[in-house]
Amino acid sequence: MIPNVNQALVARLAGRRVLVVGDMFLDEYLVGRAVRLSREAPVPVLERSHSFALLGGACNPAHNVAALGSQAVMAGVIGQDAAGQRMLDALGAAGIDPAGVVVDASRPTTTKTRLVAESVLRTPQHLARIDVIERRPLDETVEAALLARLEALAPGCDALLVSHYGSGVATPAVAARARALARRHGLLTVVDAQADLARFTGFDLVKCNRAEAEAELGQGLASQADFEQALARLLPLLAVKNLVVTRGSDGMSVVQAGQAVAHSPAVPVGDVYDVVGAGDTVVAVLTLALAAGVALEPAAHLANAAASLVVRKLGNAVVRPDELAAALAATA
Repeated sequence: MIPNVNQALVARLAGRRVLVVGDMFLDEYLVGRAVRLSREAPVPVLERSHSFALLGGACNPAHNVAALGSQAVMAGVIGQDAAGQRMLDALGAAGIDPAGVVVDASRPTTTKTRLVAESVLRTPQHLARIDVIERRPLDETVEAALLARLEALAPGCDALLVSHYGSGVATPAVAARARALARRHGLLTVVDAQADLARFTGFDLVKCNRAEAEAELGQGLASQADFEQALARLLPLLAVKNLVVTRGSDGMSVVQAGQAVAHSPAVPVGDVYDVVGAGDTVVAVLTLALAAGVALEPAAHLANAAASLVVRKLGNAVVRPDELAAALAATA
């Protein structure tokens, strides 16, 4: 059953201040038209038409926070390179405060370059992706600098959102400092964890997808009953107040401490254009809604509606308040 979500809730997503920390990526797109097959290999030859770059990784939930009318403060690590400067420029253009960004000259800025073929008759198709990435943990000096930024920036924030893509930034020390800052300053703590769920015990909200929940529990999840049992096991195991497991086209299952597991169905979508970054939009909306005092189940429906919008766009996309209000009106 879809909760009765009033469009007025969208306005409550604005006016918050969220400190986002995690793995920062620059998503680069090289776009061209396929003109023939290569003579050297059975691959299409693209004649390049244009290129562009989008904020990815932990920058994407920060971008969604800003697009929805709240203030996002970015904390993370970039390299001392051209990609890092492009990322700082993009953060500024998106209205994101880069005050928590630390530069580490020993590692490259994570860059994910996608080759995309465009066509008159069909939507663009991804052909390949090349990543420049360093997965090693932060060295002690860089980690200390990042922790110091979190200490300085946490006061005055409503929430601290950790985006853990497994690229070395969301270390155990960062998770521990987030918990300490939450206690000290009354912050809502949220994590979007692609792995290491136990690292974030005691957070206010842990969000993961089905595969990540399956890996944590060591069992497959298929039926509604499977998810109900899984969330009931994970909630006390992680000692969290709220738990969300996303399920793609099946929406998401959610549970709040002391309450029964609920299932929030996905908002119907026509053609899915690109699912990249949909989870980032979901966690951004959940964070803003909970920070505004919205209960978990209607917050999940808001997040589902937002996800239904971004999957219709190419690459990491953001949702605007007017778009989200219109989507909610269409499902009312």
